[in-house]
Amino acid sequence: MAAVRQKPQKALAESLRAAKKVSQDGIIMSSKLDRKHREILMKNGWLNEILKGWYLFTSPEGAAGSTAWYGGFWAFVKHYLTDRFGKAGFCVSADSSLTLHAGDTGIPEQLVVLTKKASNTKVELIHDTSLLLMQNSKKFPREIDEINGLRVMSLPMALSRISPSYYRNCPENIEIVLKLSSLSAASVSRCLLENEEIKSAERIIGAYDHFGEKSKAKQIKDDLTAAGYHVEEDVPFEYGPKLGASRPLSPYSGRILLMWNSMRKIVLERMPAESGIKKGGAGKLLESIQEVFKEDAYHSLSIEGYQVSEDLIAKIESGDWDPDNSEGDGKQKDALAAKGYQMSFDAVLADVEKVLKNQNPGQVFEDGLQVWYRNLFAPSVKASLLRPEALAGYRNLPVFIKEARHVPPSSAAVPDCMETLFELLKNEESAAVRAVLGHFIFVFIHPYMDGNGRIGRFLMNLMLVSGGYDWGIIKVSERNEYMASLETASAKGDIGDFARFVARHL
Repeated sequence: MAAVRQKPQKALAESLRAAKKVSQDGIIMSSKLDRKHREILMKNGWLNEILKGWYLFTSPEGAAGSTAWYGGFWAFVKHYLTDRFGKAGFCVSADSSLTLHAGDTGIPEQLVVLTKKASNTKVELIHDTSLLLMQNSKKFPREIDEINGLRVMSLPMALSRISPSYYRNCPENIEIVLKLSSLSAASVSRCLLENEEIKSAERIIGAYDHFGEKSKAKQIKDDLTAAGYHVEEDVPFEYGPKLGASRPLSPYSGRILLMWNSMRKIVLERMPAESGIKKGGAGKLLESIQEVFKEDAYHSLSIEGYQVSEDLIAKIESGDWDPDNSEGDGKQKDALAAKGYQMSFDAVLADVEKVLKNQNPGQVFEDGLQVWYRNLFAPSVKASLLRPEALAGYRNLPVFIKEARHVPPSSAAVPDCMETLFELLKNEESAAVRAVLGHFIFVFIHPYMDGNGRIGRFLMNLMLVSGGYDWGIIKVSERNEYMASLETASAKGDIGDFARFVARHL
């Protein structure tokens, strides 16, 4: 009797189940998955080869670009290195360790890894990334921490071993870690003395002194002097401090403070002068914003990939859209997004009115943010497309930005990041800075699983209005330029393109 051939859909489903069983954080070793399943999944776009014997397990849409890889980079590195060297047989280099301790969430072009076993080789990966493996069994670090599930040197150890060039290339990271309240001068001194890193000590002392941390600089110098070492202070870079007297509780908070302080001047140079809120013109301004709702909704939703026509928006605005009683309306995901956008827009308009009455714009945003977010997704929850808990607040999972090399902070870091942003918005005098940096840093943090772009644009416009600027509409035809300017700010720390982009819309 002839064998019955399995239907393609059933075969794919079987292969997906098999892959799911052996997948670790979206990473699969070929030795753990039958060749038959690998071939079916490769053919259908569910497996993306990282290097021989290792695959990224993701949807066909995700496998097509770099997004899924940047999201899975750290998981792959962890599993690949553990499989090759054992859990205790590798550690990220001092420079790379310090970068991770500083909360730098960018995906490196090359990650340097120290190993106990013989290695000394470069491993080429996809999307212009690589690993440089270097054997260092004699000076392998004893103090190990974990970040992103990856073995890294402890912060004092990394600081004592970083290369002199790191000070020139990444001064912002040095400032962030030296300003952390969790890093004590005593732990740094102990590490320097244990490893006899005297030249490194001179650079650390100079850096602490440069950042105004004179007592810590003195303590480390005195500790080494007491141990019999002659230490000369060495200021290892020409870099203007950005954090001032701030003591960030986390590196992510410190990074946001540093970006705000370093980017502020550029924004003021690029943006036109604000005119201020005109007395007696609140009613007309609110009317003019309401009049651009259809255009604003169409472009803002289209930027996010929703297929929303102006006719649909008009139907929702007039009240003719009825998801409760019309089966067609109730099943339209795009329509639900448009309805949520209108509800959120109305809440933003109410907050614009508060700003026009001279309430602190940053405080208005902090108080209104949860209402904006809840309104944005309430229709989808009502239609059972989202679970009710989706309305409750910040994300509790990782999130990745399409084609961006920058990976947003971990979910655990989001509350601290958002508190820092709220304080910056409340204390900032310039509406232009609040608008440009408020939008950029909000989407940099990416506090929600969805809706970050729409809320970021609402935030930008609330702050623009607070300075007498017009409500700005970013058109879907400008999406690529818009996203590229935000990526330049995130990955390279250059806010100039985005500031010019916003200014052009005023």
